[in-house]
Amino acid sequence: MPRRNKGPHLHFDERRQVWYIRWFENGKARVRSTTTGDRRRAESELARHLSGSNTGPSDPAARKISDLLTDFITEHIGHLTHPDRVIYAVERLGEWWGERTVDEITERECRAYGAWRGSGKSRRAVTQGAWGNELAVLNTAVKHDWRHRRLSSLVPVWVPPRPEPRTRWLTRDEVAALLRAARSFKRIRSHLPLFILIGLYTGARKEAILSLRWPQVDLARGVIDFNIPGRAKTSKGRAVIPIPRRLMTFLKAARKKGSDTGHVITYQGHPVKTVKGGWAYARKRAGLGPDVIPHTLRHTAASWMVQKGVPLYEVARWLGHKTISQVQSTYGHLAPDHLDRARRALDRA
Repeated sequence: MPRRNKGPHLHFDERRQVWYIRWFENGKARVRSTTTGDRRRAESELARHLSGSNTGPSDPAARKISDLLTDFITEHIGHLTHPDRVIYAVERLGEWWGERTVDEITERECRAYGAWRGSGKSRRAVTQGAWGNELAVLNTAVKHDWRHRRLSSLVPVWVPPRPEPRTRWLTRDEVAALLRAARSFKRIRSHLPLFILIGLYTGARKEAILSLRWPQVDLARGVIDFNIPGRAKTSKGRAVIPIPRRLMTFLKAARKKGSDTGHVITYQGHPVKTVKGGWAYARKRAGLGPDVIPHTLRHTAASWMVQKGVPLYEVARWLGHKTISQVQSTYGHLAPDHLDRARRALDRA
C-alpha cells in the first residue's frame, strides 16, 4: 500500500542544524531550507510556505545532489544516446556527492572527487578524461535543475581540461600482427578479425560496428550506412560510405553465415556486445601496448588516408564529421604537403 502524502512538513538536518521544509510535487520530492535551527521560526516559515507566499526554487544549500541526479536521469533517460554510460557516471557521482547539497560543489571538492576516482578507491582507478566526463554529467544535471526552476541560482561545476586526443595509429605490420593474433584463438576468430577489418577500412566507431546489421550493408550497391533507422542524430555523426574492395571480400563471406535482420558481428549466432576481452588477448599476443584500443582503428584509417594525400574534407565525410576542424587538428600534420607552402615561402625568403 503506497504511503500517504503528508504534505509539506518540517525535517531537521542534524549535520547542518537547520530545519528544512519537505514535500512532494508531481510525484517528486522537493525540499527548501528555512535557514534557521529554531523550531518556532521554522514553523513560521512552514506556515508562509503553506500560504503560498514563499514557494519557488530551492536554495542550493537545500537541494541534495542525490535528488538532483535522480531527477536528471528520470527526465532524460529516454533522450540519451548512451544511457548506460550516463547512468554509470551518475552512480559514481552519487557515491561521492550523494548526501551533499548543491552549494558544496566547489572546485576544491571537484578536484577531490577526481583524486578519489583516480586513486582506485571507487571500483577501479580511472583517467582524468573519465572522471572529467563524470563531472561534465554533474554540470549538465545542475544546469538542467536550474533551467527547470528547481534551483534559485546556478552553481558552476569545475571540469578539468580535456586531455589531448589520442593520435596513436597502427602501421601495416602492426595491423598484420593484430589480425594474426585475432585468428589464432578459436573463441575470437569468428568475430574479432571482421571487427578489426571493418574498423580499419571504414573508420567507424566501436559502437557503430557492433550495432551494424545486415540491412544496413548493401552488397549489391557496395554501400554501408552506419546510421541506425530511427536513431536520433547526435554530435557523433555516422557515415554512409562505399565499401572498400578488400573489405567487400570479407563481408560477402560473413554474409553467407548471417541472417537478413541479424547483426554483422556475431558469436555463435548472437550479437557481440563487447570485444574487450578478445581485444586484450589479441593486442598482447601481437606485442602491442595498452595504448592500442579499438578506437585506434579509427585513428589508423584517418591517418592512412591523410598520409596518402586524401583531402581533409573527404576524410571528414568518411568519418562522419560535419566539419574538417577536428580532422585538421588531429591528423593535419600527417598530410604529405603539411605546411609545404609556408616552407617554400621561407626558402624563397
